Formats: sequence, structure tokens, C-alpha cells
Amino acid sequence: MKLEPFAMERMQSTYENQVEFNLSESGVHPLTLGELLDDEASREALAGERLRYTQSNGTIALRSAIAALYSGATPEHVQVTNGGSEANYITTWNLVEPDDEVAMMVPNYMQTWGLARAFGATVREWPLVSEGSRWRIDADRLADIVSSRTKLIVICNPNNPTGARIDAADLDRIVAVAARHGSWILSDEIYCGAELDGRETPTIWGRYDRALVTSGLSKAYGLPGLRIGWVIGPPELISSLWSYHDYTTIAPGALSDALARRALEPPRRARILARTRGILNHNLPIIAEWLDAHGGLFSYAPPDAGAIVYARYHHPINSTQLVTRLRREKSVLVVPGDHFGMDGYLRLGFGDEPTYLRAGLDRLAELIADLGLRSQDRESTGDPQSAARNP
Repeated sequence: MKLEPFAMERMQSTYENQVEFNLSESGVHPLTLGELLDDEASREALAGERLRYTQSNGTIALRSAIAALYSGATPEHVQVTNGGSEANYITTWNLVEPDDEVAMMVPNYMQTWGLARAFGATVREWPLVSEGSRWRIDADRLADIVSSRTKLIVICNPNNPTGARIDAADLDRIVAVAARHGSWILSDEIYCGAELDGRETPTIWGRYDRALVTSGLSKAYGLPGLRIGWVIGPPELISSLWSYHDYTTIAPGALSDALARRALEPPRRARILARTRGILNHNLPIIAEWLDAHGGLFSYAPPDAGAIVYARYHHPINSTQLVTRLRREKSVLVVPGDHFGMDGYLRLGFGDEPTYLRAGLDRLAELIADLGLRSQDRESTGDPQSAARNP
């Protein structure tokens, strides 16, 4: 098996600690340990944790807390992993075999795209459709793509990088397509809880007996350093995933398991997610005002969830070239559309502190001025699915 380079992760891990302004992240400004352990009793309890091997699929207490987020789930429906990335990895590794087909929503976090290809599958891309102020699915197009060879349908809800939320009716349409062929559905729901309007994104869980959910504490919770993720699925498959987990990281860290249990206590979870929504609703107008100030250079659909704007720029410069110059000349890191297979876009993260965000955007404005970028006629740039500007 040979893995292709994971372009976005390799770029971020190489440069995110070298630049002055990192606007490539899709989560909110992380919580501190002190904010999570905000009383003496909790600090003493953590200090008393033994640095042992934990229950390798997650402690019963943690799996119970996670299961409580999904109607009808029990601890036997939960496999705890080291981050959402491991959850996606072991699930794809378990299900996908040579000569399978995988239908993948695009744009998307490209981990499962690279994994499926490495495991010998053919990936058939299923594009979201831009309709001015929103992105939507095309269920008819999915039906054309999925066949008896389709082992897995991969979706991301809310979507990375667009921030679009898939509603319940559209999830049911996806399920109907999968059920006709017995395909599994893998729904990456790691941005659930980061909805700007506070309205919970519907889950694929409970809609289909071959539905799997991956998620974790990195994005909506502002706790990426804990590296806690999970898979929710049928107990028989979860048991099999546990065996695959034995070959990867074996167990979550004891301190991470303990801190995750604390974060998921219902009152504290509610406060954490309220903090996230507060950051998003404060910062989205900042980046919206900045984008609008550049006339017709940018267009975008406002995100429903997540600290990301997927902005189309209307100028004939390659997105990787633009991002490279931004990093080298202005010490700012953003994600090029090339990393999602869509040149001409930038994914801009807006989840950090407002002063930091404004300063990073000012540096991007300097590069735009230095390069003399200005809006081009959209027909001349070949932009058939340009997202509309914000309201």
C-alpha cells in the first residue's frame, strides 16, 4: 500500500508554527486546561489520574457520555479513537477493499479520498452544487454514481470546507440511494455543535442500519489537543473496528479520556458549545466585511457551521501559488482550493481572537494590493458555480 501525500495536512503541519498568522485552521481558539478545569476539585482529580493504559476502546464512562449524544446508542455502539482522523482511518481501512468503489462528496476533507485510493478502491467524486447563497447536494447525481460496486458513500456534515449543513430531507435521500445497493455511509460530523444559529445539524445516525458517524472534540469543542475522536456504528462493526484500533494507537491517553469525560458533562458541554457559537457569530461579520470590501474580487456562501469561509476569488492566479506567496511574503497561512480539488478558492479560518484575525486579513489585503489583484469578469474566468456573496 502506498499513500499519496495528504497535501493540506502536510502544508499545515510544516508551516502552521512558522507563520505569524495561521488562518488555515477550521476550529475555534482552543480552550486552556485551566478553563476546562475551573475548580479545585477537578484539578485535584486530574492530578490523581494514574498515567496508565486506559480501556483501549475508551472507558465505559467516556463511551457512555458519547453514546448519550446519539439517540438509541449505547457504549457498545462507540469506539473511541485518537482524534477524528483515526476514526476515519480505521473505518475506511475496515470497509474498503481492492476493486471497491467509494462515492465521495466533494469538496471535502481529503483524508478518506487518499485512504480509499491507497486501499485499492476507485473514488467517484460527488460534487456539491453552488446555488448562490448556499451549497446543496444533488441526490440524482449521487444515484447515477452509486452502483452495486459502491462499498462506501462518504459525506461531511456540516461540510468542510464550505460550512454547509445538510438537512434531514437530504440525508434521507442519501440513505435511499445507499439502501438500494447496500452501501455503507460514513458521515464525518466533527463540525456538529459549531452551528452559528445554534440549530443542531441532523445526524445520519438512526436513519439507516449501515450508517456510521465519526466525530470528536477538535472543532466544535475547541479541544484539538486532547486528540479524542470516536466512531458510532452497529455493535458488530464497532467490535471489528476495536480490533483494527489494536494495530494503530491501541488506546487513548489516560488524561485525554478523563478530560473528555469532563468536557461532555451536559452542563459543561452546553457552555463550551455556547462559547464556540459566540466566537463564530462575533467573527463572521469581521471576515464578511473584509471580503465585501474587496469589491467583486471575492464571492462566497456564508457558512452554516464551522469557523471557515470558502471564498471564490475572481482572478486568474493559481490558488497554491497565491497561498505560497502569502506565506512567504506576509507570513500568513490559509488553505488553497487546490487542496480540495478546486482551484480558484481559498479556505479562510476565522475562529481565532478578533485582533489576530484582523491582523492576518490585513496581511492578505497587502498581498492583494502588491499583486494588483482585481475582479475579473466571471465568464472569462470559467467560473460555472460561483458562490454568491454574503447577505
